[in-house]
Amino acid sequence: MKEPNSKFIKVKCNQCKNEQIIFGKISSNVNCLVCNSVLAEPTGGKSRIKAKVLEVLV
Repeated sequence: MKEPNSKFIKVKCNQCKNEQIIFGKISSNVNCLVCNSVLAEPTGGKSRIKAKVLEVLV
């Protein structure tokens, strides 16, 4: 059985240090739920992460 190649990523906001779980392949900007700064941007494939990656969840 083939495993999915998309993952969830736990990130920490650079501004307010809030930890949040985001999807690895996004189609629109993902903002921090606390301070509204951009955590990730879409690139057409994998997302461009602008926050500190804490762990990759499978």
